[in-house]
Amino acid sequence: RATGVRLAGRASQPGPVLRARTAVVCGASVWDTLKLLPQGSVSEQWSRERAATPAANSFMHLHVGFDASGLDLKALQAHYVCIHDWQRGVGAEENAVLMSIPSVEDDSLAPAGCGVLHAYTPATEPWERWASVRRGSKEYDELKAERAEFLWKEVERVIPDIRQRAKVALVGTPLTHQRFLNRHRGSYGPALAAGEATFPGPASPLDGLVLCGDSCFPGIGVPAVAASGLLAANATGLGTLGPQMDLLRRMAH
Repeated sequence: RATGVRLAGRASQPGPVLRARTAVVCGASVWDTLKLLPQGSVSEQWSRERAATPAANSFMHLHVGFDASGLDLKALQAHYVCIHDWQRGVGAEENAVLMSIPSVEDDSLAPAGCGVLHAYTPATEPWERWASVRRGSKEYDELKAERAEFLWKEVERVIPDIRQRAKVALVGTPLTHQRFLNRHRGSYGPALAAGEATFPGPASPLDGLVLCGDSCFPGIGVPAVAASGLLAANATGLGTLGPQMDLLRRMAH
């Protein structure tokens, strides 16, 4: 039975143990959850099946702080979706870019006379391209510049002189996702296609262990993950589902 969580320690000293009164709720990915479980606590078959969950690709990101002098931000849209070829689909590599320019709606998000934008590829960047590259190396910097070029060109369709206007430009890669977000292979999450596979619920084969997060039903994305937390809370016997349904009924009226 899962009875608590041992925190990471320092050097050779083990960390403290947090004891669970009702259940241990784990929001880690399916791959990281397997690393956290003590050996032998779940069946090998369950471990193999979960470890075989396919991982979605990662992202390329471009964050830019730019000089907005002479640029009519209000004439721009807050969001753009750039698709080159609908026949290839949004999941094809270097075919789609999503762009957000929040300064269009709120000029307080950047210093006076400046703006901010974020462009990214929608989980189409393969991990394999980055797996053997070392962060901080010349090879890494060159690959970042090469893979960000597609993003720059798409942003230039909206703001043609964005490179000249840029005051700050930060490029994110699959290694960025792995390092700062602790994501397995920098992945967006499990690649379980609707109609072909189903995200598992909060139950686990280990008594006292309840699962949630983007490896569980309803799936990937902030709203889905929040819903998985609701399901996990209800699975522990906290009785959250009834109050939630009451709230939804009140909102409907």
